[in-house]
Amino acid sequence: MIPPIRSKDNFLIFGSPLIEDAEIQEVVHSLKTGWLGTGPKVARFEEDFAAYKKSPYAVAVNSCTAALHLSLIAAGIGQEDEVITTPLTFCATINAIIHAGATPVLVDVGTDFNLNPELIEKKITPRTKAILIVHFAGRPCQMDEILDIAKRHNLLLIEDCAHAIEATYNERPCGTFGDFGCFSFYVTKNLVTGEGGMILTRHQHLAERIKVLALHGMNADAWRRFSDAGYKHYLVTECGFKYNMTDIQASLGIHQLKRIEKNWQKRKQIWEKYMQALADLPITLPESFSPEVKPSYHLFTILIDPKKTKLSRDEFLDRLHYHNIGAGVHYLSIPEHPFYQKTFGWKPTDYPLAMQIGRQTLSLPLSPKLNEQDVADVIKAVKTILNQ
Repeated sequence: MIPPIRSKDNFLIFGSPLIEDAEIQEVVHSLKTGWLGTGPKVARFEEDFAAYKKSPYAVAVNSCTAALHLSLIAAGIGQEDEVITTPLTFCATINAIIHAGATPVLVDVGTDFNLNPELIEKKITPRTKAILIVHFAGRPCQMDEILDIAKRHNLLLIEDCAHAIEATYNERPCGTFGDFGCFSFYVTKNLVTGEGGMILTRHQHLAERIKVLALHGMNADAWRRFSDAGYKHYLVTECGFKYNMTDIQASLGIHQLKRIEKNWQKRKQIWEKYMQALADLPITLPESFSPEVKPSYHLFTILIDPKKTKLSRDEFLDRLHYHNIGAGVHYLSIPEHPFYQKTFGWKPTDYPLAMQIGRQTLSLPLSPKLNEQDVADVIKAVKTILNQ
């Protein structure tokens, strides 16, 4: 048997974040000042992120799941409403719709892995209130077509930008096209706060309501009640949630954001090395990008077709792990999961492209933390597996 390319004690962790001293010192400062919960660093992170995305309002929360849920509630979406979305996404996208009381309606994807605009209008009914798009792997959706559909049918547009922090479409940042843009800062994302999220909106009243909903329904800036300004009584104005971000998380985000374009350049370089080195292998690489698109280079996805490789995706994954290289699975399509089959009667075969992609796709390591040897090891492992 061929020996592993990397040793076990040098296992290449998929999505391992690049944390530098600036973040560490900012966290230490928070610990020393005693601001561990929601405080001034969260406010600073919100301001910085809004400026980066050229959005008038940003509200920090504890996850993208919370961001999606709050956006739906702030939009007034609930019982009897339908929300059109993609079957190729993490379950949080669907669950947020369900938790808001609405019904998710699935539309199959295109070869770019994103919601297929040509299929959307067939699923619009009098109950449809919104389209919830996902910029999969950091590739922007076809925004011109989707915006046209939303406008003609008077539908709200919510963007799941968990993969798309740096992405733009026609030089406009993803997350600023719709009524709400929702971001993730989970440990594997391009900007990391461990857990965390952000909501962008151009509407002041919605931003203010989201901020209230995210902290138990207490009136705005309730966190200031423990500041040096003196105790302030708060009022509960809505039945809210515990979705607030902490200053510990924001301490990471503030400095991660400062380096986001530098890290994007590193991701781009790794992406291009993969595209060149793997081009002649019997796997399907990501589609090329159209001129109007700036991707975030969040996931480098390859399709493992057993007819071409004589291996299933999961067998390929196991062999990568044998070589001590981690990989990601993104994702089995939503109708593959028992809960959604039971609840909505969905069948994977009703969304054939999402089903195929979900069963054949895996993501190779793509992080600014990777060095040249790491990238070379990934390429060597892929080639070795396919040549066995």
